[in-house]
Amino acid sequence: MELDGIKRIIELMNENGLNEFELEENGVRIMIKKGQTGQVIHAVQAVAPVAASKPAEAAPAAPAAEQTNCVEIKAPFVGTFYRAPSPEAEPYVTEGQEVTPETVLCIVEAMKVMNEIKAEIRGVVREILVENAHPVQYGQPLFKIEKI
Repeated sequence: MELDGIKRIIELMNENGLNEFELEENGVRIMIKKGQTGQVIHAVQAVAPVAASKPAEAAPAAPAAEQTNCVEIKAPFVGTFYRAPSPEAEPYVTEGQEVTPETVLCIVEAMKVMNEIKAEIRGVVREILVENAHPVQYGQPLFKIEKI
């Protein structure tokens, strides 16, 4: 997509009061988000066609699962990672702690909205991969959890 097209999308977002826009076309993914100040934050990412990416993803995942039985919990969107509900509170989880699918692992703040990230599996937290109050990117690994 060319710059003029991206500018037109931003104009349409402003005209229609939209804060987020995402499009995947011809192997290119565009995500545009507006912050609270109205500042536009955008990301452009090339992606492989779906048919080509499935075999490549399946091959590395199988050996890793056999070796460690660990699952990576990844950031569902761009934001700020917080280990606890407030600065003076205890962290939601610590390394070595057993978790259930409903256990809250952390909060990812995006556009002043606090989003709880749950484990979604039963296991033991083996590694916390992000420092508290640091920014995270979409798809960035946050935790390694060993399935039990």
